[in-house]
Amino acid sequence: MMKKSFISIALFITFLAPMTARAAANQSIVYVDLAYILKNLPSYESAMEQLVLISRRWQKEIDAAQQEATIMATNFQTEQIFLTNDMVAKKEAAIADKENEVRELQRRYFGEGGELEKKREALIKPIQDEIYAAIQELANEKNIDIVKDRSADPSLLYMSSKLDVSDQILQKLGAK
Repeated sequence: MMKKSFISIALFITFLAPMTARAAANQSIVYVDLAYILKNLPSYESAMEQLVLISRRWQKEIDAAQQEATIMATNFQTEQIFLTNDMVAKKEAAIADKENEVRELQRRYFGEGGELEKKREALIKPIQDEIYAAIQELANEKNIDIVKDRSADPSLLYMSSKLDVSDQILQKLGAK
C-alpha cells in the first residue's frame, strides 16, 4: 500500500508536475487597474455626482425630520408639567412616531437594499458591464488567458508596465 502511494507521488513529480508548470507558464496574464479606468471615465464621474446629489437631498430630508423630532422633545420637556397624563402620553407617542419616521427614512434611503443601493446599481452596473465587455473583447483579440485587477490585488508588489492594459481598455470604451 505504501509502495503504491510512493509510486503515485513519484509519477506525479516526474511527469505531471512539469506539464502543469509548463501549462501555467504558457498562460498569458495582463493587468488592468479598475480604479484608474473608472477615474478616467466621464460616465462614471457623472454617475457618482448624481449619487452624491441624491444622497445629500435624502440626508437633508432626514436631518429636517430629526430636527423636528428634537424640537418636539424640547417643547415637551418645557410643557410637560402643565399637561395632563393623557396629553403627556399623546405627546410622547407623537415624539416616538417622529423618531421612528427618522429611523425609517434612514433605513429606506441608506440601509441595506435601500434606495441609494438601488440607484447605485442602476447607475454603476451598466458602466461596469461595459468595462468587463471591453476587457473580454481585448482578451479575445490578443489571446489573453487571465486578466487581473491590479487595484484589488494587495499581494502584487511589482508589475511590468508592459502588462498593464488599462489604457487599451479606456480606448475601447472611447475615453481619452
